[in-house]
Amino acid sequence: MKKQVPVFKNNDYNVKIQDLTYQGMGVAKVDDFPIFIENTLPGEEVKVRVTKVQKNFAFGRALEWTETSPDRVPELDKAYTQTGIASLQHLAYPKQLEFKQHQVAEDFSKAKIDVDVLPTIGMEDPTHYRNKAQVPVRSVKGKTETGFYRQHSHDLVPIEDFYIQDPKIDEAIIVARDLLRKYMITPYDELQDKGVMRNIMVRRGYYSHQLMIVFVTRTKKIPMVDEIVKELGEQLPELVSIMQNVNQKKTNVIMGKSTKLLWGKGYIEDQLLGLTFAISPRSFYQVNPQQTEKLYSLAIEKAGLTGQETVIDAYCGIGTISLALAQHAQQVYGVDIVFDAIEDAKINAQKNHITNANFVTAKAEDQMQTWEEAGLKPDVIVVDPPRKGLDESLIEAASHMAPKKIVYVSCNPSTLVRDVQRFMDRGYHISGPVQPVDQFPQTPHVESVTVLEKD
Repeated sequence: MKKQVPVFKNNDYNVKIQDLTYQGMGVAKVDDFPIFIENTLPGEEVKVRVTKVQKNFAFGRALEWTETSPDRVPELDKAYTQTGIASLQHLAYPKQLEFKQHQVAEDFSKAKIDVDVLPTIGMEDPTHYRNKAQVPVRSVKGKTETGFYRQHSHDLVPIEDFYIQDPKIDEAIIVARDLLRKYMITPYDELQDKGVMRNIMVRRGYYSHQLMIVFVTRTKKIPMVDEIVKELGEQLPELVSIMQNVNQKKTNVIMGKSTKLLWGKGYIEDQLLGLTFAISPRSFYQVNPQQTEKLYSLAIEKAGLTGQETVIDAYCGIGTISLALAQHAQQVYGVDIVFDAIEDAKINAQKNHITNANFVTAKAEDQMQTWEEAGLKPDVIVVDPPRKGLDESLIEAASHMAPKKIVYVSCNPSTLVRDVQRFMDRGYHISGPVQPVDQFPQTPHVESVTVLEKD
């Protein structure tokens, strides 16, 4: 017999918020049935309208509050919550840091792994920190707009001040948007797969202040491109690079394979931990440079290097952490699947006169097996994987190499805990406390550093 769900779509309920999900949504229960509600906090009493009902849970929208949390701060702009840009903007920053510490601790606790999770390392100013933006260009009510999609939709919400981005990036987006309007460059239409301009990407060096603009287009040519390039240069004195990336596929993936230089040079430079890095359009580079310095310093400190060690950096990107490690190790080997990133890593090694770092383009899990078969014996392996965590075969190869230490930099507590369990099954234990770092203030995301040592 089908279980009766206790709530109905479009009905209103008075509820008390009990907890926050890992996505930062409030959780209320009606007869033990969870309802997830944006922009609500634990302890709040809310009248909620159910907007969607699934078999085991529902989503709702807060209509009015009869009791609000003392941890609530005023929302700056509804658009930040609607689009998920700053979905925790209503939670006081010290409480955001507590929430992130709790998130990591909770995942370890559910897996019955006993570990200390330290308070989250936060920022003095938890706003305007992002050094990169990728914004869609769409027509809204007949006008070319830049902004961000409403969550779970492809409706563009026009936004000019993104709150968590470097203000100079916001300014560059507006200048570019106004030029697209002036020269009547058609925005991309997803439904019809027509139009010229899909996205604008902007990067800015935190220390160098160098600015790059990348136009992501559906077409190979941009009408009036010379005029647009000239005016961008006149209006944005920090600009050093204008690129065009062509993406002709009907896809949600932002960038295509082909990138060409329209003006200036093909990269910007910035500094991190005293080293200089060239950053090209497709390179992965951490978006919060201030916190990245704290995160990487922590990872290097935890690696406990004396200058004698061989270190592997899996998922090395453009070599940011590898080159920082190379200053404290005998030899560093880095691997990444993105060809452009590895080319940048090699250039970056030369730029910084570092000769003891070796970079390879390959899937991390495949290259680890290759190195293992070649008899490479690392003392330390550093992993900084994407959100999906580590591939089983990488854990297998890493364990066979039997390094004394594995330093795991994670951006997803649930895959971190899963991977830690796998390492524990292969003779490793967690050494010392886990340290969360807030790389993404105003959002639910959290980074952390965990050290595993051989039993």
